[in-house]
Amino acid sequence: MNQFPNLIQFFLLVLPQVDDLPPGAETTSVVPLNHKKYLAFAVDQTRDQVESIFKVLKPDIVFYDFWFWIPDLARQIGIHPIFYVVVSSMSMALNTKKLTKEMTGEKVMELPPGYPSSTVKLKAEEAAAMLFEAEDFGSQLSFRDRIRKRPCLPETRTQQLDDKWVNWLSQFEPGSVVFCSFGSQCVLQKDEFQELVLGFELSGLPFLVALKPPQGCSTVEEALPAGFQERVKGRGLVSGGWVPQEQLLHHPNIGCFVNHCGYGTMWEFLLSDCQIVLIPEIPDQILNTRHKVAGFS
Repeated sequence: MNQFPNLIQFFLLVLPQVDDLPPGAETTSVVPLNHKKYLAFAVDQTRDQVESIFKVLKPDIVFYDFWFWIPDLARQIGIHPIFYVVVSSMSMALNTKKLTKEMTGEKVMELPPGYPSSTVKLKAEEAAAMLFEAEDFGSQLSFRDRIRKRPCLPETRTQQLDDKWVNWLSQFEPGSVVFCSFGSQCVLQKDEFQELVLGFELSGLPFLVALKPPQGCSTVEEALPAGFQERVKGRGLVSGGWVPQEQLLHHPNIGCFVNHCGYGTMWEFLLSDCQIVLIPEIPDQILNTRHKVAGFS
């Protein structure tokens, strides 16, 4: 989106307040996993607003994710709906199984017929984390019912890296910088955050860390260990904002990428020359990681 800002027009959607949804929450990145269903409850109450926007805007296509009612609404107005999903086909394959709240982790981890691998799968304790998908996510539909469509892959675009990043990276030798990013969904505990950045400090290598502020902190700066910034000045940078990840991965001085193995990130690092360290957090990232390990072992 930031490549063509002059072509972007924003339309306001007002999410109604629903019970148990944190005030002001509008995206899954700010809602805990066990509260995401409440965001779906609110989203389903915006259909009239979306319909009004469609009738005014008259777009040719609309991209959607778990807004399951978008296709029917779009077709009524003559718009082509395209389902856009940011998890891997492996995760989508596991979504074909019907889940119930009574299932055990062992039952959830059973692979569906035709699944192509016996090793790229979840362990029982990891699979149990998927049971939230069996809950009501609004309109008497489970999470899986809302997303059970065919995924599509976008074409990756590249652009030049901003001068501020080029200037900072140019201080270091080719392949010497460690880059770390865990995506927009991951929020670490403060002690986890501090252990991670201290590890980069102890590596002795130049590093760039792009993470959201840890839980209980409003900025990454306030979460840093005492004296950290002074000790790593000139070779270490910790950012709490957005960074041009795809472009950074193609800079010759970035030599290692520590990441969560999210689906979009996975494709970006596969197209780079970086060494990869994977630290997955949620089930689809775990599957992506096992697939990569199996493929390169």
